[in-house]
Amino acid sequence: MKRFLLHRILLLLPTLFGAVTLVFILIHAVPGDPVEAMLGETASSADKAALARELGLDQPVLTQYIRFLGDLAKGDLGRSLYNQGSVSALIATRIPATLELTLAAMAIALLIAFPLGILAARRRGSGADRFALLFSLFGLAVPNFWLGPLLMIAFSIQLGWLPVSGRGGAAHLLLPALTLGMAMAAILTRMIRSGLIETMHEDYIRTARAKGLDERRVWLKHALRNSLISVVTIVGLQFGALLAGSIVTESIFSWPGIGRLTLQAIQTRDYPLVQGCVLTIAFSYLAVNLATDIIYRIIDPRITYED
Repeated sequence: MKRFLLHRILLLLPTLFGAVTLVFILIHAVPGDPVEAMLGETASSADKAALARELGLDQPVLTQYIRFLGDLAKGDLGRSLYNQGSVSALIATRIPATLELTLAAMAIALLIAFPLGILAARRRGSGADRFALLFSLFGLAVPNFWLGPLLMIAFSIQLGWLPVSGRGGAAHLLLPALTLGMAMAAILTRMIRSGLIETMHEDYIRTARAKGLDERRVWLKHALRNSLISVVTIVGLQFGALLAGSIVTESIFSWPGIGRLTLQAIQTRDYPLVQGCVLTIAFSYLAVNLATDIIYRIIDPRITYED
């Protein structure tokens, strides 16, 4: 296990290097000038040249890339071109909001998916099972950019129950978390249902029933635990996806997270900030995947990572 963890941690470095390099190339290849975005199209050529020289954008792209890597090796993500603040500080102020939204969305997804998935598996073919499958289909078919405004119109504008946007208390968190959590709940519901149905045909389930164990204990202790590997895989992947893919939801609800910060950085062609946000997102995704592998071993000690 220790060798596996060391190997995975060492693999983080080239993966992060590749992600940052790719983003550096793409953000410089995309049409648009950060100097023009800051000064406006009506600014004089002399002012644009002076600002580009001050920001180091007049240098060749390769020189800028080497300088960026040198700063990164020192733990310095640079300074934002748009507001001249530290990229690390800007990201650090946004991470708590994104983490709060991600955990809330995950909690909503789990609270919906586990009861509904277990109920659908236990009553296969019933009305509850058909409802679970319909919910799963609906959750997967409805995109966030449609569900978010719909929830906002219904619960904020029409009913006035919840705030429209921004970050505050639990009321501000509910709608964006529900928007993010619905798709995950749909996936998990289907996975839990199919995993339980498949597990219930295993020999150890028949043995447990033959020993006279309570049916509820058979389902929850034996069947559910042994079907959790696939569920943990989906949870790990989706958790990383939530951290990385909440840009649309954060923009809809004006949630001050790292996703919205990334979008703002792209719009202003703020190269250092875009690179810092992508590096943070990539690192969080890889860290979640590593944690998922560790949880595998906790759930099933028979799993080994030794060569």
